[in-house]
Amino acid sequence: MNASFHLRPYRAEDEDAAIELWRLTWQQAYPGIDFTARVPWWRERWRNELVANAQIIVAEEADRLIGFVTIDRKGYLDQLVVSPDHWGSAIATALVDEAKRLSPDGVTLLVNKDNAHAIRFYERNGFAHAGEDVNPTSGKPVLKMRWG
Repeated sequence: MNASFHLRPYRAEDEDAAIELWRLTWQQAYPGIDFTARVPWWRERWRNELVANAQIIVAEEADRLIGFVTIDRKGYLDQLVVSPDHWGSAIATALVDEAKRLSPDGVTLLVNKDNAHAIRFYERNGFAHAGEDVNPTSGKPVLKMRWG
């Protein structure tokens, strides 16, 4: 897929589109979980944790938000979200590269251990396994990964 997109900093008016993209993407990845029911929780977390403490870069195509990445001051990548209709394109790599640029001393993240597709993606993009943990919200096992 040869998509023309550009990256730019997040703006407050992107909130609804970003939250809907998060819901849609996670629902596609984990169809057995009702992410629509989680939107109020996510909106609060988005505003109070991510927007308040992280740089957010969005990917946009034809004035439509198609992805975003969040990276905080400590180099923690909390969210990498790409619209399912753009999975397999260059967007996720461009967003990860931007996170690396913003945090040149290193990037860390947690990825669900059952998300083999995401783990392979991060490995291809230079991330190494750095341990295991449990997601405090879901209770699911996660893999710690680090770049740099």
